[in-house]
Amino acid sequence: MDLSIKMLSEIPSVIRHHYQAGTINWPMGIYITLVHVIGIVGFTKIMECSKETLMWAFLLWPISGFGITVGVHRLWSHRSYSASFPVRLFLMLCNSIANQGSIYHWARDHRVHHKYSETDADPHNAMRGFFFAHMGWLYVKKHPEVIRAGKELDFSDLNEDPVVMFQKKLDPWFALYMCFVFPAQIAVKFWGESFWPAFFVAGALRYMLVLHFTWLVNSAAHLYGDHPYDVVSYPSENPYVSFFAVGEGWHNWHHKYPFDYAASEYGISSQFNPSKLFIDMLAAVGLVWGRKRGTAAWDMGRVRRDRDREAGVPLPKPAPRPWEVVKSNNSKQD
Repeated sequence: MDLSIKMLSEIPSVIRHHYQAGTINWPMGIYITLVHVIGIVGFTKIMECSKETLMWAFLLWPISGFGITVGVHRLWSHRSYSASFPVRLFLMLCNSIANQGSIYHWARDHRVHHKYSETDADPHNAMRGFFFAHMGWLYVKKHPEVIRAGKELDFSDLNEDPVVMFQKKLDPWFALYMCFVFPAQIAVKFWGESFWPAFFVAGALRYMLVLHFTWLVNSAAHLYGDHPYDVVSYPSENPYVSFFAVGEGWHNWHHKYPFDYAASEYGISSQFNPSKLFIDMLAAVGLVWGRKRGTAAWDMGRVRRDRDREAGVPLPKPAPRPWEVVKSNNSKQD
């Protein structure tokens, strides 16, 4: 169901159901819980940090964010552009700071998500509600359909990339180091910060927040917003998500044209998308190339839609979500 008091009140019963069914993913569940515990500790350490450390923690938001958006999402998952070795190496390091699983596993799950969006084969199927799509999917074992789908797709391009394989070989220890320890070491080395305040603030707190910023793309951007490009697709245009996820909130466009490197129709002047701007800057100096766009396809699609509208053909509507069906039935009974 969508984000509501009722959803929050039903979380204990959902946990009880999965416990009795034996479908709780205990290792990941414990890890995500510990991440939030030390992230909350990080909140208590903010006043102990210097302004340099706080600025460093703030900068790590877009730095680690680009490791997801520019790197594992637009480059490795969708192959929406090509990048030189130095760029791929840099993005791999940024991705390791983000610490959201290896590039290989993230891209694998994301390709499955796009091919089977909003079905049982979708790893974070938003049809199962806001909490599941946001973070609940990490607390339970994968649906058998997700596992089946993951075995059917081709990931040979990832296997052939030495940068991806290097990170995969060192997973999870390298990412844990880059996420928690490396930010603190930088703070200690360059401006004399104490290690533990930097560890908890620039490492743990920043990590927890960026996780939620990324998760909003799976939850909020699949439930709330406009659908100007594909009216029967649940993913939506959500400017709030785009702000926190450094440009990944233009989700209706992205699911319509997943091969588009911008993941949005417009650029930074019209839609907040620093990830596109960063890729464009790299292209300007010849470090990336082959940027793909979906604008030509949309121009043709918009002409067809306008023609249908003039002919009186109504726009199709998406099928109601499970909780919307329940609400509708309850309203009819009342």
